[in-house]
Amino acid sequence: MCMNNENKAVNDIDAVPSLAQSKRQIDRYNLDVDAQAVLVASRLMAAGAKLGHASEIHFSRFGLSTGRYRLLADLEDHEGEELPSQLAEHLGVTRATVTGLIDILERDGLVSRRLSSVDGRQKAVKLTEQGAKKLCEMAREHFARLEAMVSLLSIEERSVFLDLLGRVTQGISALTDEPGEPKKNISKE
Repeated sequence: MCMNNENKAVNDIDAVPSLAQSKRQIDRYNLDVDAQAVLVASRLMAAGAKLGHASEIHFSRFGLSTGRYRLLADLEDHEGEELPSQLAEHLGVTRATVTGLIDILERDGLVSRRLSSVDGRQKAVKLTEQGAKKLCEMAREHFARLEAMVSLLSIEERSVFLDLLGRVTQGISALTDEPGEPKKNISKE
């Protein structure tokens, strides 16, 4: 929660900043930044928070979380078996996070741990028959809801959106880099 000028509480997730608000904030701090760029980034962050919340509600219908679904789908995409380190890399999370996800999915019978078929010295995570069945059972509703989410966009708009989203995603490191760290070269391919 944050307080606006009239001391009213504003819920961060529901706040939709305007260009005028961005300009006022930039002027207040005497900054040399593009107000429209700040507005786009602020709205994207707000949309990301709403999407994250909606995603958790969506996957809870199937007894999963977003992370557990992503892990199951990644296993399915990689012939049903991967090392935990590979899962962590593909999902962009830590090994500890993957271990927690695997523990819950294993408890629920959706994955199992076993010696790797590629390297018998390592433990791999295997999608169980029950896990594959879960993905199959939820597929029709899951993908229909994803399609419905972007149904207001034309095919051309979706193509442009994918391009823009890819470029914006490349800039996310601007939020996570340490202060004073040189900016990463972001190409506009």
